[in-house]
Amino acid sequence: MGTHRVPAEEFETVALPHLADLYRSAIHMVRDRSDAQDLVQNVYLQAWKAFHRFESGTNCRAWLFKILFNEIRHYRRSWLRNKSAPEGEQRFKETLAYEPPIPEEVRDEDILQALDAIPPEYREVVLLADVHEFAYREIAETLNIPVGTVMSRLSRGRKELRVLLAEFANGSGHSVRPNEVRRSWM
Repeated sequence: MGTHRVPAEEFETVALPHLADLYRSAIHMVRDRSDAQDLVQNVYLQAWKAFHRFESGTNCRAWLFKILFNEIRHYRRSWLRNKSAPEGEQRFKETLAYEPPIPEEVRDEDILQALDAIPPEYREVVLLADVHEFAYREIAETLNIPVGTVMSRLSRGRKELRVLLAEFANGSGHSVRPNEVRRSWM
């Protein structure tokens, strides 16, 4: 008996530990548990089919996230084909000069709600950088975008999160002043 593992055992060993992270990210990106389950199932199906091309010893987590974000893009394209978006809808929050600070008392629910409220292209970068701790280069490779775009989207996504978290804090009776900026959680 040799120590060589069959592909199914190797796949389970390197790919399955990332299932929960992929599922949580999918939920945040598509905002529907059933669709997130379907997306993650498709990720693992594609990964299984392509596992013979996976280089043992490389970053399986990054490879699975790359497949996930490709699946999410496909999901969004098919969803948009079935929906009609209002024309001329623009986002103006980027033009704001004032960046509110992050409140001292932020609940996990507030953070998740704020994360769900930012645009998907920012959310995916914030999730990969701040939640899953991917390096900029890994995020760029996963999303097929330049590193500069990663940095820009991360900055804008964090800025929008600060705005939203300040709104949550002010809405719950906490007073947030401009000189109370705290960025330690990001």
